Amino acid sequence: MPKLDMDTVPVKTGSIYPAPYAAQMAGRSSQRLGTAGGLSQFGVNLVTLEPGARSSLRHWHLNEDEFVMVTEGTLSLCEDAGETDMGRGDCAAFPAGVPDGHCLVNRSQTVARFLVVGSRAPHEVASYSDVDLKVTLTNGTADFTHRDGSPYVPATD
Repeated sequence: MPKLDMDTVPVKTGSIYPAPYAAQMAGRSSQRLGTAGGLSQFGVNLVTLEPGARSSLRHWHLNEDEFVMVTEGTLSLCEDAGETDMGRGDCAAFPAGVPDGHCLVNRSQTVARFLVVGSRAPHEVASYSDVDLKVTLTNGTADFTHRDGSPYVPATD
């Protein structure tokens, strides 16, 4: 596969989260580099966080490993034990099945970016540490439930 032309890789905004959580991802965008390069066994995304934006709800994966590396700016890694500042070149790894919810938050006044690499399990479960939400992903289809498995009904205005 030749060098990726970053100007042609689509920028994805928004979230698959149900309401009201989707709105909390404002200021987050990503480019799916692995998909653009034809990769099928693991995902590689370049995520951009505007000032004040967050990568996701704090979560952990049952079946997928996840690795992040800050490429620009400063981010706060939020985990169960607290927050850790991360700058350009800093990395963090999240093994599958370890129930330590994590996310990255841009608390600075400038844009920050990070690379995230994760395995692509055909069946995945992610649990959210701070809200009563869980997602089951089966072959790319997301099913949101409460932690106890009961259906999640999105909030309406």
